[in-house]
Amino acid sequence: MGVLRAGSVCWLFHVLVLVCALCQILYVGSVGAQTAQLSVDASPQNAQVIPGNMFGIFFEEINHAGAGGLWAELVSNRGFEAGGPNTPSNIDPWLIIGDESNIIVATDRSSCFAGNPIALRMEVHCETTGTNACPSGGVGIYNPGYWGMNIERRKVYRATMYIKSSESVELTVSLTSSDGLQILASHTITGDKEDFVEWTKVEFDLESIGRNTNSRLQLTTTKSGIIWFDQVSLMPSDTFMGHGFRKDLASMLANLKPRFLKFPGGNYVMGNYLVNAFRWSETVGPWEERPGHFNDAWAYWTDDGLGFFEFLQLAEDLGACPVWVVNDGASLNEEVPTATIAAFVKDVVNGIEFARGDPQTAWGSVRAAMGHPEPFQLYYVSIGNQECSKYYYKDNYMKFYSAIKASYPDITIISSCDRSAVSPVNPADLYDVHVYTSSGDMFSRSRMFDNTARSGPKAIVSEYAVTGNDAGRGTLIAALAEAAFLIGLERNSDVVEMASCAPLFVNDNDRRWNPDAIVFNSWQHYGCPNYWMLHFFKDSSGAALHPSTIQLSNYDQLVTSAITWNNSQDGNTYLKIKVVNFGSKAVNLNISVTGLETDIQKFGSIKTVLTSGWLRDENSFQQPDKVVPAASPITNAGEQMGVVLDSYSLTSFDLLLGSIQKLHSVSGSTLHSSL
Repeated sequence: MGVLRAGSVCWLFHVLVLVCALCQILYVGSVGAQTAQLSVDASPQNAQVIPGNMFGIFFEEINHAGAGGLWAELVSNRGFEAGGPNTPSNIDPWLIIGDESNIIVATDRSSCFAGNPIALRMEVHCETTGTNACPSGGVGIYNPGYWGMNIERRKVYRATMYIKSSESVELTVSLTSSDGLQILASHTITGDKEDFVEWTKVEFDLESIGRNTNSRLQLTTTKSGIIWFDQVSLMPSDTFMGHGFRKDLASMLANLKPRFLKFPGGNYVMGNYLVNAFRWSETVGPWEERPGHFNDAWAYWTDDGLGFFEFLQLAEDLGACPVWVVNDGASLNEEVPTATIAAFVKDVVNGIEFARGDPQTAWGSVRAAMGHPEPFQLYYVSIGNQECSKYYYKDNYMKFYSAIKASYPDITIISSCDRSAVSPVNPADLYDVHVYTSSGDMFSRSRMFDNTARSGPKAIVSEYAVTGNDAGRGTLIAALAEAAFLIGLERNSDVVEMASCAPLFVNDNDRRWNPDAIVFNSWQHYGCPNYWMLHFFKDSSGAALHPSTIQLSNYDQLVTSAITWNNSQDGNTYLKIKVVNFGSKAVNLNISVTGLETDIQKFGSIKTVLTSGWLRDENSFQQPDKVVPAASPITNAGEQMGVVLDSYSLTSFDLLLGSIQKLHSVSGSTLHSSL
């Protein structure tokens, strides 16, 4: 056998490398060349109407979603109640300015509010001048809010507090940096001894001359004596719809066009123990008089500024139907027997009266006094939070069902039991479904309702989320799996009435649960991939669903749906085709549309894609737009069209139908506004 020389070996090596590279190119080419056929029957006679309230949002007080989040109150523990009813108590996060030689603070039970009796007593030992002079700037207390207050230049903040003093008062209220050195705004409260001998409400505006995202509110004095504080509040004057919601966060909800708002939870409704359950009647009326409660399900105090009234108001502001989850006498660790459930039943009926009753009714008058004489459109009530397995649930449920239907027969009642438990003796208008699972299983659940009987009560899938290792803090792959699941709900919307993801919000400083749709801190926010995924479904509620079939051998990673919807902004009608490609292969997709009564326009159609470079890509404060939808014009729009689906992607094709009343140029801003 001959021996290869070194040069020959080198030449042969390069040939082998070239051959291998060519094989790889041919393989990739064959993968990229696979072709799928999507057929859409867009004829009106074969369409079904998706429920008008199909896609909405679910809010739970978790992750400081409301307290320190959506609710714009900047002061944490504003009534000093968080330390409990026994005094002295912990006043966290309030801290003193000075030291124990010149100031002592403690809680006592001197408040003028019977429902929240705790107040703060501040005893100042130093003087304005002399040998016992106070430190420069005075002594007092400060509140850092929820991990820092975001104070913006030229913005106005409404300060409110209750004060009592045994002496004359000279108190400086300031917005400062976290170290107190930068003064952003200041106001001095003065009064003679007789002015504050009784509890007195003081209100004023603070306009900031600078910006600091980690600010605090401080109350200081250089005058000796004793002064009491209670219900110290600081609210931005500029809130969403003027109703107290943080504008940037509420706007993110509004941009989803939710058709319903389910509230207030979740485990938050129940509490670990009933003493800490959400009690709607203690969250209405003047905010100063609300006792607040410890959210033991998620381990933090809430002053209930975001109460039953505010949830109803938020739903109205968003144009969404309120869906009230009531406490049915059960906590995670306790349950009220049926024999003694009557008081809880009456409480729920009273709550409906608060929302819908005439202003002359007992509870309707309370709502009217809060500034909303017109009734709220409350037509959905969910009995409990997935508690069907509890011993008394079914018997208790019937007590609630019968009492509500007797007084409000038009209320849609949602059961925590699944479909199999609903019967003539245990009726329900809807049954609640929660789905928490891995991305792979969530994708497979796009067929979850395919074989459900088409008669009987429909489902509300009020909580769903991808959880587990590949969920991270909100990954692309999790969003794609959830998109496939929602497409499955669209296709089964004859047996599924409503759907919403969970959880909705997370304060980055208190992550009790991952992932979440919207992440925020005191001054920033961003949407996770699953938040942006929801934009692909915001036009589905009330739309016409068309039959669609997709054909591709040996590749079962595609899920599709097709709807026609009307754009209220431009008056145009679109055929929207959505496709999830949950696999690693790009797909050439041939789309064939039949049955249209109007033509697809060659101009004005838009393709939108949600994808990224890695399955576990996430958004962050540093890269908030890493995984967001990208829109571009469709240049070959028509009843027959070929397109390419990226691997691991969600793609929608919004095909403009009929004549264009006013043709707009397709610009980047126009395309983005479609989301």
